[in-house]
Amino acid sequence: MHCVICKQGEPGPGRVTVTPERGEAVIVFKGVPAQVCETCGEYHLDEAVSAELLRRAEEAVQHG
Repeated sequence: MHCVICKQGEPGPGRVTVTPERGEAVIVFKGVPAQVCETCGEYHLDEAVSAELLRRAEEAVQHG
């Protein structure tokens, strides 16, 4: 499967930094497992990983 952005690279397992924002808050998650394009670096998270990051980000914002 070719990358949906660059149409040339092949996504493969890797780790990325994800920085969701909510209002004035910015949360940094490092070392997140993802499928990363070898050519352009575009990444995709699976549904379970996305749900866990959302849960943890909401918790962090609630606790300041």
